[in-house]
Amino acid sequence: MQELLVNGLLAAVILTALFLLLLVGGKPDSGMTKKQKRMLRRILIASALLLGLQSLPAELFSQADTYLFAGAGRWLRLALYLVDYFIIGFDILQKAVRGILNRQVFDENFLMAVATVGAMALAIYENGDYLEAIAVMLFYQIGEWFQSYAVGKSRRNISDLMDIRPDYANVEQNGRLEQVDPDEVEIGSIIVVQPGEKVPIDGLILEGSSSLNTSALTGESLPREAQAGDEIISGCINMTGLLKIQTTKEFGESTVSKILDLVENASSRKSKSEDFIAKFARIYTPAVCYSALALAVLPPLLRLLALGLPPDWGVWLYRALTFLVISCPCALVISIPLSFFAGIGGASQQGVLVKGSNYLEILSQTKTVVFDKTGTLTQGVFEVNGIHHNKLEDVQLLEYAALAESASSHPISKSLQRACGKELDRKRVSDIQELSGNGIIAKVDGLEVAAGNQKLMERLQISYINCHQTGTIIHMAINGAYAGHIVISDVLKPTSQAAIQALKRAGVDRTVMLTGDAQKVAEQVAATLGLDAVYSELLPADKVAKVEELLEQTPGKGKLAFVGDGINDAPVLSRADIGIAMGAMGSDAAIEAADVVLMDDDPLKIAKAIKISRKCLGIVYQNIVLALGVKFACLALGAVGIANMYLAIFADVGVMILAVLNAIRCLFVKNL
Repeated sequence: MQELLVNGLLAAVILTALFLLLLVGGKPDSGMTKKQKRMLRRILIASALLLGLQSLPAELFSQADTYLFAGAGRWLRLALYLVDYFIIGFDILQKAVRGILNRQVFDENFLMAVATVGAMALAIYENGDYLEAIAVMLFYQIGEWFQSYAVGKSRRNISDLMDIRPDYANVEQNGRLEQVDPDEVEIGSIIVVQPGEKVPIDGLILEGSSSLNTSALTGESLPREAQAGDEIISGCINMTGLLKIQTTKEFGESTVSKILDLVENASSRKSKSEDFIAKFARIYTPAVCYSALALAVLPPLLRLLALGLPPDWGVWLYRALTFLVISCPCALVISIPLSFFAGIGGASQQGVLVKGSNYLEILSQTKTVVFDKTGTLTQGVFEVNGIHHNKLEDVQLLEYAALAESASSHPISKSLQRACGKELDRKRVSDIQELSGNGIIAKVDGLEVAAGNQKLMERLQISYINCHQTGTIIHMAINGAYAGHIVISDVLKPTSQAAIQALKRAGVDRTVMLTGDAQKVAEQVAATLGLDAVYSELLPADKVAKVEELLEQTPGKGKLAFVGDGINDAPVLSRADIGIAMGAMGSDAAIEAADVVLMDDDPLKIAKAIKISRKCLGIVYQNIVLALGVKFACLALGAVGIANMYLAIFADVGVMILAVLNAIRCLFVKNL
């Protein structure tokens, strides 16, 4: 009955390996490495050979004794099983020997080598069954294959991001395009990006329009439209039109270089859980090796010397070998780093770059989220929101304001020009006077147009009407008579309100906004978004002081996250428990200081990042409890002789496969 069960199990292994080979390895885009395919073939061959040997009748080997010499059948049987053992286990034996020579003895390869070689030696001594030793090695290799494929899948998710690295830049020289190394392109150079090519360096579009594929940067599947005058960041793919771009940064300072640096260094920052596992393995592995040695030697000596009983060396050696197989800490050592690696990979697919697994762990404990306003919750783009008390038509008042401001590059001036909605003839403007801190006076079509704040109106002794709305108010006067005012304000991001609600659903206790804006503006934004608190008119140093105050108010083990995008946010990003920067349009200083970067500047991704981190940490703790619980239970059973080698296989390889399969769930985060 047991033989039928074992043979059935081996048949299932063969069918599973064959299925995986056809399903995964047979596809050109399977993603399997040559090494993984070779290992899968070895598993298949070793499984088939073992099942074939188990199916051979015992009489066949007895006939060898008759036709050759006495004992020939036993040696022939051993030779066939040894061939199978070396097919499946030669690399483990090599690694174990290499570890001994390098004085790094206590690892899983050493444990597997000692356990299986010992089991083979016992079977040779007793002329017994070699199945256990080969099955242990076979199932261990199946577990290693699962682990290797899972790590590879996670690594490919991050490697997809590496495809944004440009290989060259097209520079126009003497009427011809020449491909040069992006490192050689200086700031201010003109580069050409043709359809299908990656944008190699950040810059400003001078000519052309196109659709841009930004999915590798932001996780956004829809293309973005770009035209002359727009800023463009490196790493996106030009899909349709030819673009001429003036570079604004060197390649080393471009967005693509910053992102690649973040991703390449992410795995170097280990979390507390990973550090715990590494320390645990260094202590645990030699401890179980010495325990197994004691189990093999001390009970027989005690039986022989103290109790006067037969020592039963074979029984206790078998128990010690079983103990070694059970004790192998693969599930812990492999699955914990894999869980974090998969979590970082899953987050990067969604346009969230986490600089290390330690930040993933901190993010999962976030209870307070503090926001900057401009460029974080708002678009940082000023728009005309209203025209009040105007004595002229709206269009005409806007046109006069835009013409008066046409020589200025200030964002407010740009917003007036955009709102005008047509090409401005600057020949209509003359005698421009810019009064610092007040506004502008100019002649437009021969009329004296004054556009500025209330200080300008007071300076010109013109009566004006205060505005009840919040925002920047541009008062207008024509030929000394008040003509109305224009309201300009920063625009909220479309997802900001949903982001605050999502954070509260994700278990964040408090949302706060810190801004240098006026109190009235800040309070209106906070009320619209449903923030718990707002602090306005703050300088960068004030923001740091306020964050320190909020850190003290954060309860228990809860962490504080700060979200910002500007140069002035860099000190606060560094001071918070975890800093989150806007990566698309955020400043280099903010991205450098942050621990997490949102590649599409969408605040809604913050709640998703927290959910991803909590899912990842939940899986880590599940794997720790599963692995240690099963290990210690089976170790106890093995020490008293209840657990055999098959239970040892489950305790080692079975738990590892379960933990690895559980860990790769961290990759699936799209619907969180």
